[in-house]
Amino acid sequence: MNIYGFTYAQLEEYLRQHGEKVSKAPFIYQGLYKKQIDSLLDVPDIRLSLREQLASDFSLALPRLVQQTDGDDTVKFLFSLQDGSLIEAVLMRQAYGNSLCISSQVGCNMACAFCQSGRFKKVRNLQPAELTGQIIYIQKRLHLAISNVVLMGIGEPFDNYDNVMQFLEIISHPRGLALGARHITVSTCGLVPQIEQYALHPSHGLLAISLHAPDDETRSRLMPINRRYPVTQLMNAARTCIQNTGKKVMLEYVMLQEINDHPRQAQLLADLIGADDFHVNLIPYNETQNLNFTQSSRERILAFYDVLKKNHITVTMRREFGSSVNAACGQLRADYEKQQNT
Repeated sequence: MNIYGFTYAQLEEYLRQHGEKVSKAPFIYQGLYKKQIDSLLDVPDIRLSLREQLASDFSLALPRLVQQTDGDDTVKFLFSLQDGSLIEAVLMRQAYGNSLCISSQVGCNMACAFCQSGRFKKVRNLQPAELTGQIIYIQKRLHLAISNVVLMGIGEPFDNYDNVMQFLEIISHPRGLALGARHITVSTCGLVPQIEQYALHPSHGLLAISLHAPDDETRSRLMPINRRYPVTQLMNAARTCIQNTGKKVMLEYVMLQEINDHPRQAQLLADLIGADDFHVNLIPYNETQNLNFTQSSRERILAFYDVLKKNHITVTMRREFGSSVNAACGQLRADYEKQQNT
């Protein structure tokens, strides 16, 4: 078993089952997440026999680095898991701290037309330890603290709901990585039942919805999930989340030239939001050589932005990250596998 997948409550239960006091749990979690030990024999302030028992029962295995690509403001990591599966993570250096975008699945079944990772069919879900391991590895390798975690890499987090929720419990625990809810963002392409379920857990992080179009015709063309959960149903689920948590829901909107970036679509989006507490994030499309989409011009993005502002919609334009390091989801994996096959 990999101990990075154990919640604090599960660790306490392990100690009880082995006749140990649960008061040892804080020292173990502190060793894992504060001191970032390399061996369970190094857990501080507990007796040697318990350390040896932990080292016998648990692994501290982390993903293996296959490739690291550094840019001005990003670092892209290609990892191999124990079964040889490849995933990606992207570190983004920002004024307010280090944000890490991690993967939640090996491959993805959502098949969004503009997404490179959608070209790789889902192989399996990541386990909680494999989610946590991405953070631990990068913190150790670069000797830095991750201040924000975003589940927006390869995979659909809500298609791996139970493992993702266990992971969120681990990284948000005050004795673990102690990331507050406002420093964790879970992104979904629109799995309505899971959004409604997530709305019952207000402490686990912010919700971002990959919307990308305000109407069913355009969105269904870009995102097949819309045929199952159309825009109105999706927005109603998002409103439930706002009501239950008291937090804004982010609407992610990738700007695609002459597809979803017309001012009339901006007005449709403003009408769809109305007076509700949404925050629209306009994202320059990170072009890949394998997909036939182009990034909207700055003029079209600004015109779209202006329509939303005139309708009193909270909107930001994300600074472009990672174009120099193949940071589009799945792009580094695709390039690596292409090189291996030539």
